[in-house]
Amino acid sequence: MADVRASSGGDVGLTALAVSLRGVTKAYDNGVMALGPFDLAVRKGEFISLLGPSGCGKSTVLRLIAGLSAPSTGTVRVSRHEGVTRPGHAIGFVFQEPTLMPWTSVRENVRLPLKLAGAGKAEANARVDEALASVGLADFAGAFPRELSGGMKMRVSLARALVTDPDILLMDEPFAALDEITRFRLNNDLLALWRRLRKTVIFVTHSVFESVYLSQRVVVMTARPGRIGADIRIETVEPRGEEFRTSAGYADYCRKVSSALAPSYSGQSVL
Repeated sequence: MADVRASSGGDVGLTALAVSLRGVTKAYDNGVMALGPFDLAVRKGEFISLLGPSGCGKSTVLRLIAGLSAPSTGTVRVSRHEGVTRPGHAIGFVFQEPTLMPWTSVRENVRLPLKLAGAGKAEANARVDEALASVGLADFAGAFPRELSGGMKMRVSLARALVTDPDILLMDEPFAALDEITRFRLNNDLLALWRRLRKTVIFVTHSVFESVYLSQRVVVMTARPGRIGADIRIETVEPRGEEFRTSAGYADYCRKVSSALAPSYSGQSVL
């Protein structure tokens, strides 16, 4: 029987953990076994990437953690601060598409989670201003989505996820559709934001290069049904920047992760 729980920081077994999945499986109504058995532990403040082939269950893992889907079997636990009762305050979700409301401003798009939560106007204004400043969009609060580049739209989506001050940030291939230069810039900005805020980040990607550059750990998933094929810790000097991206150590980690991923593909390049 599936077990989905949100625990407070007082749970002795989860004092250092933000997320724990134990023996989790996910089968859909059409009989497809998407995931599992799957076991994952993510420490508070950790940045991990889930890497694997299409259809291996990466996005399913995020949906289970967010409470948007229930496991078929196993236990999903999400730790959040004492006194937090609404799941939306524990978790922020950034999807692959920005999904912005085109008829309203950047400010109102970012305000939406607070409006749904019933936050007061003064509090909401302050939080929106802070979130927009944190992603470098303070000067674009009055702009409309049609006036923004793809990278800027994704920054708005990130600000909207951060505006409730979540403990955990789930990111489902947020930069996949962007050009390489914009993607590199947003990778750098995301790392700077993570170092400052120390959120727990679980980041889904198809890119070996991106996973190694961003993460403290790269969790390599097998083809469906998704399981953990390898869990690789990226040990390097912080803060990371272009020196790391062009270093021999970075190249070595990319080869290691690529080798771990290779069994999930049939002769295809995984880089």
